[in-house]
Amino acid sequence: MGMDRRQRASAALSLSFLSLIFSITAFSSSYWCEGTRKVAKPFCTDQGKGTHCIRFNSSDLNNSNAVQYIWETGDDKFIDRKFHAGIWYSCEEIINGEGEKCRSFISLTPPADRGVLWLSIVAELLYIILLLTGATLMSIEVCYYTTIIDGLKLNAFAAIFTVLAGLFGMVAHMMYTTVFQMTVNLGPEDWRPQMWDYGWSYW
Repeated sequence: MGMDRRQRASAALSLSFLSLIFSITAFSSSYWCEGTRKVAKPFCTDQGKGTHCIRFNSSDLNNSNAVQYIWETGDDKFIDRKFHAGIWYSCEEIINGEGEKCRSFISLTPPADRGVLWLSIVAELLYIILLLTGATLMSIEVCYYTTIIDGLKLNAFAAIFTVLAGLFGMVAHMMYTTVFQMTVNLGPEDWRPQMWDYGWSYW
């Protein structure tokens, strides 16, 4: 009987620590939302025929008096730039190079919505703290032999903290979603995405 209870507590502790690791990783990542943003192609700087820049019809690029024609029209003049954003940073790919350009997501948020974003951060921190508290109580139950009554008490408090953590996590995600949608509509023109969806960190 005692061994079965110890095994169940160990399994619950393992899942709790796994959840804690995932929550900390998601909190620090920038993959809460992912999508694309339509930007104008830059002019090609060489004779290559890349698809990510606008080419001229003339080969005499050094002659400033030469008339240059641009054949790209409509959507051909634009390219979809991928981006991903989290609580702390928003990063987008560099078109004519490798790597990403990152900016603070807090600075992109409209001033009227930054208070909600900070509340989301506080709720996310409380979520992690409550998860850690629940995992600590479970580890006490596993590592130190207690009576059945003491084990049930620890189990009950761990369950309460875990449920409260889930509620705070849900509230934090809802507030972040609201702030992100407001930033999409009212944020800087050079950031607003055309298409976006939730990333792996959000779930």
